[in-house]
Amino acid sequence: MYDFSNQVALVTGASRGIGRKVAEELASHGARVVLASRSQADIEALAAEIRTRGGEALAVQMDVGRLDQVKSALSRRGEHFEKVDILVNNAGIARDSLLLRMQEKDWRQVLTTNLDGVYCVTREIIAEMVRQRYGRVINITSVVAQMGNPGQVNYVASKAGIIGFTKALAREVASRNITVNAIAPGFIETDMTAELGHKARDELQNSIPLARFGTVEDVAYGVLFLASKEAGYITGHVLNINGGMYM
Repeated sequence: MYDFSNQVALVTGASRGIGRKVAEELASHGARVVLASRSQADIEALAAEIRTRGGEALAVQMDVGRLDQVKSALSRRGEHFEKVDILVNNAGIARDSLLLRMQEKDWRQVLTTNLDGVYCVTREIIAEMVRQRYGRVINITSVVAQMGNPGQVNYVASKAGIIGFTKALAREVASRNITVNAIAPGFIETDMTAELGHKARDELQNSIPLARFGTVEDVAYGVLFLASKEAGYITGHVLNINGGMYM
C-alpha cells in the first residue's frame, strides 16, 4: 500500500471527475490535500467529506490560468500546508469545434486553462520542491495529444504542449530529486464523456481493445504510483491509461 503520510498534495481541477478521485485517493493514503478549483462550493464540500473520513484537506479557489490568482490562493495555505510534495495538474476544459468554425475565444480559453494553468501552478510550486530537494509533479494530458482528434485542435494542442512541458521540466529539475511525469488518459467515464450520444459511445468503445471506457479510479491509481517512492526512478515519462486505444 502506498503511504503519503506527512506529505502534502495539491490537486487542481479537484471539484469533480478525475481530479476529485485523485484527491480522495491521495487523502485515503495519508496525504494532506490542497484542493484547487474555480468552484469554491464544490471543493469546500469535498474537503469536508475528506475530513469526516479522518483526512486533512484545504480548499483554495483559483483560476489556474491566472498567475495572480494562483499566487494569492497558494499564499492562503497556512502553516499546516506550508509545503507541497506532490503536484497534480489536472484542471482542464474543452471547447470543441472544427478549426474552420472555431472562435478565437474558444482557442484562447482552452490554451489558457489547460496549458497556461500548468505553467502558472507549477511555477509557483517548483521552487518549494527545489528547496526541499524532493517533489513529484504529475500532469494530466490526454490520449488525443498523441493521436489527434478532429474538432479538438485547441484541446489537442494544449494537451500536446503539456507533454513537451513535462519532458523539458523533467530535465531541468532531475538533479534536485524531483520527478516530472504525465498521464495520458483515454476516454474516461466523466461528465464530459457522459454528454456523448449512444452512437458515438459505441463507436469509441469499439476502437478500444479492452472494449470499455476507463474509470476515474483507473487514472487515480496511475497517479498514486507516479507520486510514490516506488516510482522514484521514472521521470519525463507519459503513462498511457487508455485501454489500448493508442499504443
